[in-house]
Amino acid sequence: MCFFKKINFTKVKNKNRMITDTLVEEKKAILESKLKDIDIIIKTEYKKEEQLGVLSGLSGIALFQFYYSKYLDTDSNADVGVDIISNSIEKINDGYSFPTFCTGIAGLGWTLDHLEQEDFIDLDSDSLLSEFDEYLKKKMLSDFNNHNFDFLHGGIGYAFYFLNRYRNTTSTVLKEKYTKILFEFVNLLETSSEKDGENKIKWKSVLNIETKEKGYNLSLSHGISSIIGILTKLYEHDVFKTSTEHLLKGAINYVLSLENEDEKFCVFPNSKTLDGTISKKSRLAWCYGDLGVGIRLWFAGKVLSDEELKDKAISIFKHAAGRTKKEDSMVLDAAICHGSYGNAQIFNRMYKETGIIEFKNAASFWMNDGLAKGTFEDGFAGYKQWRGAEKQWGNEINLLEGIAGIGLVIIDHLSSFDTKWDECLMIS
Repeated sequence: MCFFKKINFTKVKNKNRMITDTLVEEKKAILESKLKDIDIIIKTEYKKEEQLGVLSGLSGIALFQFYYSKYLDTDSNADVGVDIISNSIEKINDGYSFPTFCTGIAGLGWTLDHLEQEDFIDLDSDSLLSEFDEYLKKKMLSDFNNHNFDFLHGGIGYAFYFLNRYRNTTSTVLKEKYTKILFEFVNLLETSSEKDGENKIKWKSVLNIETKEKGYNLSLSHGISSIIGILTKLYEHDVFKTSTEHLLKGAINYVLSLENEDEKFCVFPNSKTLDGTISKKSRLAWCYGDLGVGIRLWFAGKVLSDEELKDKAISIFKHAAGRTKKEDSMVLDAAICHGSYGNAQIFNRMYKETGIIEFKNAASFWMNDGLAKGTFEDGFAGYKQWRGAEKQWGNEINLLEGIAGIGLVIIDHLSSFDTKWDECLMIS
């Protein structure tokens, strides 16, 4: 492909071997050994991956290769990343058309923008990605017409892609185009919303695919916390402030209104059904539960300059930091989605945001817990994903549920350079 160049590492050379003072040399050696094992497995297995998305597909696997190359200060892994991206583009040329952020073209597009923004590749993304705009816009509109605003697999995922295009484009014409698309998205959010009292706004969705039960999902992966996330990111841009402020504040108020009166287990439930039933327990995880809700309330508090909301988010995380017993956390596996390394990444992000040592210690706890879970003899680098629906363990290499994501979290915890890859999870 003519789009790419080799990575220039001069900005981080001679810095990337520094580690934080919480990581002793012995632990560093264990983590680096895990990274080597993960790298070997990915290079062996990635060509079997059929999907292109950033969370569950080749794009997220490529992110690991680029960031590992940066950590090692070598071009070899970046070359593998370029090969993965090139193969992904060839798949599209051969007819691949699955669109979503998690699994398909929108996720690949986000990844290409991210790699260009972080100076990993030299790419004319305006020329390449604009070809997908109308197709992805139609998918976004179709999903909203079907009440599918899901971040991973629906409307919000496409809007997240278009927001990154808005931020990254160098074309005035495309900037105006993406502005219009994003305003259309905000209007869709407005028309699909429901008022709950004077100052609360909520969105109804399918809570259970099998039973088709509907209700109000609070999660970051599929629910209202992701709406808070995308509205927060839009609100950061002056052009969208007026149109998003009331939706953002209304969504926050709705989530806060569902706080559990008894916080011994978790602060927030997963959902509320149409008949008013509230799920009292949520695990400690990125996908569902207090960590996903809390991280989005934190960033919303920042952009709104709402100190009370920021304090609320901190209290959520302090409560979550105490949920270390298995029966309290309900954590079974190690991967980002609902496992130890996902928890570690979010606590580490909150430590960087706040400097609160309690969050640093929590991140260290979940890193150690993640290492302890890497003991499957037939697992990828010792890891397997718990597939709850099937009640069995399986091997995965992708970012969300597999070893590529575990590797990225390990890199974050070993390196001195700051990373932004976790924005694909709305963690940053």
